Amino acid sequence: SIFMNSPRILWQPSPDFIQNSNLTRYASWLKQRHGLDFQDYQELHCWSVENLETFWESLVAYFDINLYSPYNSVLSGGPMPTYRWFEGATLNYAEHVFRQKNAEHPALFFASETQPLTELSWNELYRQTAALAAWLRQAGVRPGDRVVGYLPTIPQATVALLASLSVGAVWSSCSPDFGTASVLDRFRQVEPKVLLAVTGYQYGGKWFDKTADVAQLVAELPTVENVIYLPSDRAAPAQSEERGKSVGTDWQSVLQTPATELIFSPVPFAHPIWILYSSGTTGLPKAITHSHGGVLLEHLKYLTFHNDVKPGERFFWYTTTGWMMWNFLNASLLVGATAVLYDGSPGYPDLNVLWKLAQDARIQHFGTSAPFLMTCLKNKLEPHKSFDLSALRSVGSTGSPLPPEGFTYAAERVKPGVWLSSMSGGTDICTAWVGGCPWEPVVEGEIQCRCLGCAMEAFDEAGQPVTEQVGEMVVTKPMPSMPVFFWNDADFARYRASYFEEYAGLWRHGDFVRITARGSIVIYGRSDATLNRQGVRIGTAEIYRAVEQIPEVKDSLIVHLERPDGSDFMPLFVVLNENVALDDALIARLKAEIRRQYSPRHVPDAVLATPEIPYTLSGKKMELPVKKILLGQAPEKVVNAGSVRNPEAIGWFVEWARESR
Repeated sequence: SIFMNSPRILWQPSPDFIQNSNLTRYASWLKQRHGLDFQDYQELHCWSVENLETFWESLVAYFDINLYSPYNSVLSGGPMPTYRWFEGATLNYAEHVFRQKNAEHPALFFASETQPLTELSWNELYRQTAALAAWLRQAGVRPGDRVVGYLPTIPQATVALLASLSVGAVWSSCSPDFGTASVLDRFRQVEPKVLLAVTGYQYGGKWFDKTADVAQLVAELPTVENVIYLPSDRAAPAQSEERGKSVGTDWQSVLQTPATELIFSPVPFAHPIWILYSSGTTGLPKAITHSHGGVLLEHLKYLTFHNDVKPGERFFWYTTTGWMMWNFLNASLLVGATAVLYDGSPGYPDLNVLWKLAQDARIQHFGTSAPFLMTCLKNKLEPHKSFDLSALRSVGSTGSPLPPEGFTYAAERVKPGVWLSSMSGGTDICTAWVGGCPWEPVVEGEIQCRCLGCAMEAFDEAGQPVTEQVGEMVVTKPMPSMPVFFWNDADFARYRASYFEEYAGLWRHGDFVRITARGSIVIYGRSDATLNRQGVRIGTAEIYRAVEQIPEVKDSLIVHLERPDGSDFMPLFVVLNENVALDDALIARLKAEIRRQYSPRHVPDAVLATPEIPYTLSGKKMELPVKKILLGQAPEKVVNAGSVRNPEAIGWFVEWARESR
């Protein structure tokens, strides 16, 4: 049998489920339009990557993409990363959202720790977006200018995104749980013209006043000409006229801007749509820039075919505005879904809060992170027994690998018979490389498929594609939602260094992956040193920046250990100055500084004193070798002694790993 080791099938699509899927409708269209006939998903996927131009061009026709001017060619240039898609074409992403405007279903549902479930109609979303777009144009915002948000996951953030895109401005956002140092590292790079901000938010039952943080952002972002203050429960806007900057405007007055209709500026296919940020493992976070056309086609493809989202269904993902899943959540509007937004802690007042939301909002597609599902498992929650989840069709999981028991938990305890649609992708492409398939079974611990148009392989040490063994994840052909460039990286130097140094012209993603003989996927976590907690990635460099500002600390190293059972452990190792002891007070200060500057998610689980940190000859901290040693790999297999500046430093970690096991 092709099912090696008799893997456990947790879900099998019924004939009706397959027949009624969006993917079947597309396959029928391909047969009718192009005379193509596919026996199964593997054949369809093979065709999509072997006939890239035909496949992506078929989506322009299938989704009836509104082009203001036609394209000269589907794909030109190359090799990666310099391919160009649909040159000559002009369009607007936001216009395709509002093509779904209707009176039958709301556009948004919203709830928070302080606000019960409310809805926003398509008419009201249109009215608010038109008003803000008119205000932005009056404020001198032109296509290509940057508009940034320091905002929680609230409806106003969605309005701000859509208004910015409609005028051709480039959007970028950070969640207010990121400290100002972290936000400035990001926003300074992109030189925004307009800042939208809240001056406080509630999380976990506690109020966080961000008035001083916002004032600091305004003071230290010299290109910002206008600030829009959004309503928050307690804090009043802190208005600023510093350096002749326009007085801060409040959200309600912006919404009074006269606008009879929402105008969409046509922009080139490759025109920047938004800037997302890498984790900043080496220096400043990379400002990853995507395109209007690229993410439009990609989001329509994934949500329609891989997530099987239908018009009028409710689509939820638990996310902050600082994670690409927020962009993806808003993309559900493209397919006529109602996007369900939640602002607050997934564990407050208890772990049932999001499952209650699933009941109250009648959510069909519930998206979360692997750690959330594992936490629910450990706390023995059985949501289907406590709540009416009859509407629920799929549970999505991403952010980090979901272990096999997490798959089983979702399929049996969240709701028996629910489709677990695990996916893996990233900020780099603002979508998934691998994910759900309504035609395939869900096997315990395995992601169902490689996505259409994604030519992905597992490479062995010799750089050869392998099946049924763990390898380096490599994408061998371009996709439209790969970044058009990194901001301020005119010669593509940082872009090439990020993905193309290992294999010329091929994208190395930085994940360990196994592709089964059946075409399913198992992801084994990062092959680099990114810290990924609850789906929010942050670079080690950002932690070092915070920790090493404390005078007692000479040096530091942090690693994130993802264990096979789905738990994780993030120790911080510090080298202290002479005559300094690592006591409880110093540990508390270290943790407080990380929390203040960056994110509460990235506070280490333990702080340990070490005599020294191992460095390469070129002066780089040896994070990945230390991580592998702490995960139990043999030191001689992960460290080349000749490349270590201070080999004795490695010995301490080997010993600590042995003792801690």
